[in-house]
Amino acid sequence: MCRIPDVCRFIILKKSLIYQLSKSVLREYINSFKRLFNLYYRDEYFMKGIVNTWLECVHCGKQYDLEQVRYNCECGGILDVKRDLSKIDGKKLKQLWESRWGMKRGPLSSGVWRYKELILDVAEEYIVTRQEGNTRLYPAGKAAEYAGIRNFLLKHEGENPTGSFKDRGMTCGATAAKIYDATSVACASTGNTSASMASYAAISGMKSIIFIPEGKIAYGKLAQALAFGGITLQIKGNFDDAMELVQEVCAKLNIYLLNSINPFRIEGQKAIGYEILQQLDWEVPDWFVIPGGNLGNNSALSKGLQELYELGIISKIPRIAVIQAEGSNPLARMWKNKTGYIPLKNPDTIATAIKIGNPVSWEKAMRGLEWCNGVVEDVTEQEIMDAKAMVDAAGIGAEPASCCSVAGAKKLVDMGIISPDAKVVGILTGNILKDPDAVVGYHKDTLRDMGIKGVYANKPHVIEPTLEAVKAAISGK
Repeated sequence: MCRIPDVCRFIILKKSLIYQLSKSVLREYINSFKRLFNLYYRDEYFMKGIVNTWLECVHCGKQYDLEQVRYNCECGGILDVKRDLSKIDGKKLKQLWESRWGMKRGPLSSGVWRYKELILDVAEEYIVTRQEGNTRLYPAGKAAEYAGIRNFLLKHEGENPTGSFKDRGMTCGATAAKIYDATSVACASTGNTSASMASYAAISGMKSIIFIPEGKIAYGKLAQALAFGGITLQIKGNFDDAMELVQEVCAKLNIYLLNSINPFRIEGQKAIGYEILQQLDWEVPDWFVIPGGNLGNNSALSKGLQELYELGIISKIPRIAVIQAEGSNPLARMWKNKTGYIPLKNPDTIATAIKIGNPVSWEKAMRGLEWCNGVVEDVTEQEIMDAKAMVDAAGIGAEPASCCSVAGAKKLVDMGIISPDAKVVGILTGNILKDPDAVVGYHKDTLRDMGIKGVYANKPHVIEPTLEAVKAAISGK
């Protein structure tokens, strides 16, 4: 590795020549110096920040230095970003975060990088951001009545720049890619990850390569990936096949992997929980209810909450409920049957964002659930779409996978697990426009071949172009 003193000596030796160089050549000298400085700066500071930070295997506990790119341990286990929390003053950290609330511009105005001390403590000029986060926390309205919960709030991650929670993890993952001097990034995706990665790659000047299951992605999401310039490869197989292929490609072609197996993605997604608590003035709810697909989101939520608890920023441990679709429920099966982990072949659900049969973060998910005394439940296609109709009718709106939160909350209330008087926060993961076909199909009642009836359908009316026909339509006659 070239060190800064070596670079300085190089510049001094060449000083007599610099005045004779053209502007373009001089600019290249300066850029070369910057690149060398960046590599030095990465080795000495990046991703270490004010506290000691390292990668640690979830399975065997083996530790790795951050200077090397890794996604898995030698034993095959996935990795966590770990830091020495004993060096952090929780009270001062909370005050620092409060001082950043409401910033209007710059990286720290992001709803992720506001919390950078527990996300990825890097210099601001290396942060790849679209000012993600800062999403709203809504009273659930009709969705609360439907679920039978008096104090029900919905955190809408569909209000992120590309329309899903993935932007929180992607800003962190793309920043790590930049630090590691990557020129290309890749992911396997059911839609939201590809849209987010393509966007963040575009703003940081990296090439993005996307692997998607052929014919098994909502077009609202595919459109984003194409529009942002992602090289999109449709493979013959499901998401899990795409995930296996992208890991091989990244390993052999030196491409930086940005699925949630990337430990820095999980770090960015922790900010969902941090932001919710800050919006609640650090009053901890009784429950968080969250959809479960690849299981990175609930893994991030529990990890972030545990860090806050260890730092004394919160004094109560909330419970977490992970909700899966019945047709894509490996974690729910494992939980309910009290068995070992068994991947689910050929998962199928209208909630395409969570149509994943072999989630890479299942061990992290289980660890978090055990820490918070959480639960796992699954819901039917009908329950998902009926809950979605209620979220939409409340004026909030979300894609089908998001509405597992509401469907699951209702089911857990009916089962007596969540009290109607509990303070509950449901997380909506994606925008309503991510899957418009599902919306129209439900309200036109054309999803019966999937076993879904338009119970709360708001069918469009076809009328004659007359005043009388308008009156009849709006009066319900």
